[in-house]
Amino acid sequence: MWWRNTAARLDRLAAATPESRDRVVDAARALCIVVVVLWHWTLSVTHRTADGTLVMANPIHVVPGAWAATWVLQVMPLFFVVGGYANLAAFERARALGVSAGKFVGDRLRRILWPTAVWAASWLIGETAAAALPGEHRWMWQWFPGYLIPLWFVGVYTVLIVLVPVTAALHARAGAAALAALVGLIVAGTVLQRGAGTGWVGWVTAALVWVFCHQLGYVWRGERLGRRPLIVRSAVAVAGLAALVGLVTAGFPRSMVATVGAAESNLFPTNATIAALAVFQLGLLILVAPAADKLLHRQSWWKPVVAVNAVAMTVFVWHMTAFLAVLWAYERVGATLPAEPTAAWWSQRWLWLVGPLAVLAALVPVFARVEAAARRQSRDAET
Repeated sequence: MWWRNTAARLDRLAAATPESRDRVVDAARALCIVVVVLWHWTLSVTHRTADGTLVMANPIHVVPGAWAATWVLQVMPLFFVVGGYANLAAFERARALGVSAGKFVGDRLRRILWPTAVWAASWLIGETAAAALPGEHRWMWQWFPGYLIPLWFVGVYTVLIVLVPVTAALHARAGAAALAALVGLIVAGTVLQRGAGTGWVGWVTAALVWVFCHQLGYVWRGERLGRRPLIVRSAVAVAGLAALVGLVTAGFPRSMVATVGAAESNLFPTNATIAALAVFQLGLLILVAPAADKLLHRQSWWKPVVAVNAVAMTVFVWHMTAFLAVLWAYERVGATLPAEPTAAWWSQRWLWLVGPLAVLAALVPVFARVEAAARRQSRDAET
């Protein structure tokens, strides 16, 4: 049976993990994927507006103190930090094997773009078939634009992968000084945008913030921050928290996600608070790194991490499809989606965890083959 084959393959992957691998990095990546999925499924007040459009608000504006949770649960900054670590490790390994920079970039992009392309093609085929049927047709981006929002990650991360040969060379030459230069540019962009109200500067600053997060991963690897003395690891967390508190005190929104009724969002366009959040979250991660590493050397802890990472992109691109399948069934039985986080909304959170999880469990075995093929081709290219 397929699950027996999957379990056997998982055992082989877990057993083949080299001792030199930093398992905390893999665990952080898996955790980020899980948090993103669970947030979208269970902590979004998904409902229909008057014209039938689906929107995905969050309950931050009505739950006292909920903004503080976003300082931990808004994991996209940490995801990019982890990506920086992993990309630098892969680039160094590729160069040691004589793989060209262009080949490296192509192999890394394949792992992201193949699963995304299959997802996009599947939806376009379905939408095109639906549009050919009699009657009016509303395209996905018309009736549920929020469905596409998570995929901004794919675009930004793709650019960062393309830039790895350049940013890795910059790190090799300047180390942490490159990170300091990015901080200076982000500060300058922030001052210029908020002082002069220059809109385009905000988007340039946003790009620099994501480069900073990715480059922070380089420093994490290069300086072996997870193995430094406790005082050093604590200093990283304190520095990030201090910067974050300072920016919020200076007028930036407290919530790290978009909030209903807020005039400004820290994420769109991304601003300096996200850079500070990345430092804070990295600090928290390296604080627990020694203890986490010991746990992750136990197979009972390590195998779930391997399992999630083996299908990470598949889960990321298909998790909203699983959510929509349950939503469709929910409305077909005559139920109405609550527009506010009422007691009834909270009581349904289990449904929006169990239902989409069941659908996703059916989708992953079908579409994870694409991700596995992309990984295999990359490994074959290195040997």
